[in-house]
Parts: sequence; C-alpha cells; structure tokens
Amino acid sequence: MLSPLPAPERERLIHFMHRLADASGAAILPHFRQALAVENKQAHGFDPVTVADRAAEAAIRAMIRQEFPDHSILGEEEGHHRGDSDWTWVIDPIDGTRAFMTGQPLWGTLIALNDGTRPVLGMLDQPYMRERYFGHAAESRFEGPAARHPLRTRRGPKLNEAILSSTHPELFKHGPEADAFHDLRGRVRMTRYGGDCYAYGLLAMGLIDLVVESSLKPFDIQALIPVVEGAGGRLVNWRGGDCSQGGQAVACGDPALLDEVLRVLEPGAD
Repeated sequence: MLSPLPAPERERLIHFMHRLADASGAAILPHFRQALAVENKQAHGFDPVTVADRAAEAAIRAMIRQEFPDHSILGEEEGHHRGDSDWTWVIDPIDGTRAFMTGQPLWGTLIALNDGTRPVLGMLDQPYMRERYFGHAAESRFEGPAARHPLRTRRGPKLNEAILSSTHPELFKHGPEADAFHDLRGRVRMTRYGGDCYAYGLLAMGLIDLVVESSLKPFDIQALIPVVEGAGGRLVNWRGGDCSQGGQAVACGDPALLDEVLRVLEPGAD
C-alpha cells in the first residue's frame, strides 16, 4: 500500500479531476436530450453505449496521458491501458446510460484514482445540473450552482425508518440474491429505483440511507467509495468486505446500521 497522499499533492490531483470533469461534461452535454444513435454492446441483453460515452472517455484519457503518462487507465469503453506506475485512473464516462438516453438527469461521470490497492480519490460529476460530489478518506464535498459545502451522511435512523435506493429491482439474480434484497426492501420505510450513481451522492448528502446493488464493474463503484466514506458512510460488499472490484455493493449512510443490513443480505451474498 502506498503512503497517504500529502495534502498539497491531494489538492493538485483533485484540481486535475475537476479539469477532467469539465472536459467530459463539454463532450457529453451537446448530446443530452438530443436524438442520438444507441448501440448495444451485448449479444444477449442490453448494454447501451452512445457517441457521448465514447467522446467523454476519449477526452478524459487524452488529458491523463498528457499529464500522467506513466499512470494506468481503466475505463468502461476503451478497457485497460497499463502504465508503469501503481496509480490507475478508473473512469465511467456516463454511468447510467439508460437514464441519459431517456433524458433523465440521474446519470453521471465517475472518476477515481486508485493507488494500486484502493481508490483514494473519487468524483461524481453531473454536468447538466452542474453538481459535483468528490472526496477522499477524510472529507467529501458538494459543489453546485447554489451551494458549496461538506457532505455528511445521515445518522440515527433505525432500519424501519431508512430510505433505500437501487437502480432496478431486476438487477438481482433470481434466487437467494433477489430474495435477500426483497427481504431488506420489506424492512425499510421506503424504496426508490432508478438513481444510478446519483443515488450515492444523495446518500453522501444525507438524503438517502442505503443503496444496494449487484453485478457492478470496478468503474461503476470505485469513484463512489471515497465520496461515501469521506462523508462518514460505508461502502462495502454484501459480506462487509472490499467492493472496489465490483459485484455486490451496499452503501450505508450510518455505519451503526451496517451490521443489521448485512445480516439481512447475508443469505444472498456471493
């Protein structure tokens, strides 16, 4: 494991992440709520990609290669470029392409910097609403058109008072995994669907208590771990371990609630 980032280096990297988000937003926004062709990346099922996804990832990659030529890059659309450094940028140019293609502003650009063992910096950018959530282990922050402030998760709700979010109920495999999610859904106050990555930002802001998902890839989750944990929450797999390589994930705003949530999900844990 690499040493923690000194504050000046951390701030320099966060500034660079803002530049990456500016560039990706400029590539994406001309295509939002416009007629555009959608390709399917899967022979079976539906995994959409658009020209906006590809243009944004190309813009991000070009800037990283220029600024940090020895760093590795892992992105959804162009795969893994292995550099000479332990540092890896993990990017999803549009997380929530289904929301994007239907005009819903719940998608976002995800940018993470992994030190070789874990994501140490993360950013969620929603350029249409001009909102950014970014953080590291010690702090997360929000920047929007009307406010800038630290992010703090909500404390104190019991499970039967909690608000749960997930992208879609059909995300979970039929059998124990879907049954465990259904069990959890029956124990909370309210469940909302369709939030994609944006739900994790709302959890970091203290408006949602739980986000539960499955079948994730590394670029779906790595940027969100520093955002959630810097705001005081936890983001782990269904067994309470590292979720940075994808698969099952549960974000919990109040860490005191996590053990109870994991007990409910345990029968469906991989």
